[in-house]
Amino acid sequence: MSHTFDRRSFLQTTGAAASLAASGTMMSVLPARADGHLYTIRMQLGWLASNGIMGEVMANHLGYFEEEGLALEIVPGGPNVDGVAAVASGANNLGSISSSPSLMLARSAGLPIKCIAAGYQQHPFTYFSLADNPVRTPQDLIGKTVATQGTARILLSALLAHNGISEDDVDVIVMGGDMSALMTGQAQVATGWTTNVSALSILGDQRVDMALWDAGIQLYANPYYTTDDMLAEHSDKLQAAIRAISRGWGAAYEDPEAAVDALVAAYPNLDRDSEMEAAPLVLGYSFNDQTAERGWGTMTAENWQAQIDIYDRLDQFTSGAPALEDIMTMDILEATADTRPTFG
Repeated sequence: MSHTFDRRSFLQTTGAAASLAASGTMMSVLPARADGHLYTIRMQLGWLASNGIMGEVMANHLGYFEEEGLALEIVPGGPNVDGVAAVASGANNLGSISSSPSLMLARSAGLPIKCIAAGYQQHPFTYFSLADNPVRTPQDLIGKTVATQGTARILLSALLAHNGISEDDVDVIVMGGDMSALMTGQAQVATGWTTNVSALSILGDQRVDMALWDAGIQLYANPYYTTDDMLAEHSDKLQAAIRAISRGWGAAYEDPEAAVDALVAAYPNLDRDSEMEAAPLVLGYSFNDQTAERGWGTMTAENWQAQIDIYDRLDQFTSGAPALEDIMTMDILEATADTRPTFG
């Protein structure tokens, strides 16, 4: 099961992803060196390229990957791309996906993947309503119709269960990536990411937010993952990649405008004004009091175990809940602790 939300995509089909690759917007970065000593990090995304890779693009722009002896290739995902399987098979050696539960479910299904860092410290997934019929707490969902993406249905189930609300008390319809169901009155609540400023602009000053995180379901977004074999055989390359990536995100934090310029230069299909508006939100999820203490990408075993427990209670693991040590490791973060920026 994938938690890749359509709202994250600027284009909606794998055909569009293929055309992006053909036009050069699939980012393949192979620095001009002929000695053959650069190790290629093939980073599989769970979405089409957007501001979620601003730090990676900035790191490449500033030469951080090459400094580490690495070349970077960013492989776009999309609604019909199983990025986790592509990493698990060894086709790509690093991945980032929208939401942490996808990794738990994949590990439970037997895929040998493990999380090594958390890109966003809090999940941007949010329940949006309008001021004339607001939803500010989970109890306000009772009696309302919620429009949500099909892959996000389980997030609503987790929210309701965590807050002691029966699923019979809430109606659900499936939506795409825009807010039309909310604006036309088909639903009183619609879901999406707060970083999708283009889709949310239609709500104007009538918008009311209830974040999934604040409602008690505290997932990581944009977790980075790899395989057991990669960790065993190439941990030094993973450490180098996380050093480069974390430095890139730190540089984006210090100069968001330069980071957006680099992003739009790499992916011309993105709108610079929208990305500038989204940048403070993206960076706010990437850096907070946790990163100020422990550096970019930090995560905790306690948070992961709580996520496992919630999904286990909801009977989401058909082959049993994964063990904590099978789904995450702190080894790469600990090895790069002196490099990862401590903004927040």
